[in-house]
Amino acid sequence: MGEVLDAAGLVAYAEGSVVSRTLINRDTGSVTVFSFDKGESLSEHTAPFDALVHVLDGEAEITVGGVSHRVKTGQMIIMPGGTPHALKAVERFKMTLFLARVKGPDKQ
Repeated sequence: MGEVLDAAGLVAYAEGSVVSRTLINRDTGSVTVFSFDKGESLSEHTAPFDALVHVLDGEAEITVGGVSHRVKTGQMIIMPGGTPHALKAVERFKMTLFLARVKGPDKQ
């Protein structure tokens, strides 16, 4: 049932690349671990569900709703659903991305 994982050890760095590994993928949400080489990025986009990024190693510049944030090892940032966001690796970095798909009367 339970398994202890070293999140940062689940994905290796690859030169000039973004590497990902999905740990959980359910209707209610997902958990994915990523590694980004320095300078790699994800362009601005939106998602219909809330997200939380936890930086495991390194440093990233994460823009949420037009506001830029430097997020370093051990820090987290929340990205509300429907809000444009993007990220760029200031240096090599690894992160865990938690996505929560909220269902309710106003969210399907």
